[in-house]
Amino acid sequence: MEYQVPQFIEVEEKIFGPLSIKQFVYVAGGIGICVVLVLYLPRIIGIALAIPLAMFTMALAFYKVNNKPFIEILEAGFNYYFGGRLYLWKREQKQLEDIPHVATPAIEVRQKLGLSQNKLHELAWSLDIKDTNNPS
Repeated sequence: MEYQVPQFIEVEEKIFGPLSIKQFVYVAGGIGICVVLVLYLPRIIGIALAIPLAMFTMALAFYKVNNKPFIEILEAGFNYYFGGRLYLWKREQKQLEDIPHVATPAIEVRQKLGLSQNKLHELAWSLDIKDTNNPS
């Protein structure tokens, strides 16, 4: 027995002409609120408020960010901004052996590494030359 497997389940069905049900609700709601604003407020204020609202509703209906609807991006932004954050910090006790000796003179360090003043000068010179010849 064979069954048909649904394909293209990510695509919303177009119900109202070229609009899906979500897009239709966003557009119809936005148009309705814009009409109310323009009719019941002074004309200049109504238009000044209706234009950004119309742009916002068009973004909700049609704009996608990385193939995600704009409403999901808004929801993620609100959750991030208003959601709680958990910061964890665990203080670790350091052993005395782990702490480097700050008071170690530079001469002792050079002797341990086997570096003399001449070797340090040659090393610094070779680094300066490589740096100026190779700008990468």
